[in-house]
Amino acid sequence: MNYSRQRELILRVLHNNIVHPTADFVYELMKKEIPNISLATVYRNLNQLAEAGIIRRIESLDGAVHFDHDTHKHYHFICIKCNKVYDIPYDVAPDLEQQVLEKTGLEVTEHDIAFKGVCPHCQNHN
Repeated sequence: MNYSRQRELILRVLHNNIVHPTADFVYELMKKEIPNISLATVYRNLNQLAEAGIIRRIESLDGAVHFDHDTHKHYHFICIKCNKVYDIPYDVAPDLEQQVLEKTGLEVTEHDIAFKGVCPHCQNHN
């Protein structure tokens, strides 16, 4: 993948905002540094980075796509009240792929697991 100023800025925005931002969120932050950037350019670059495996796409409950700079193995938790996305360490279930293979014969080459529920902030603000 070729270098571009837009991709470099997108990666910096993702690294500085571990909240798993949407393309719209990234776009709003990028406009401060590149005022003439288009939302389509942001979407295109985010999708190219995801396809190249440099970042991850996370499908959310509200249909919005969130992006994650962390490509290491981990799971996600999506709050059903505020729709925020949280990381869950991989060591919660490190042998999940092996268990799937042993119990079903299916060899998992990749997965994207998202748990859904209520985050601590929303639990305390009912």
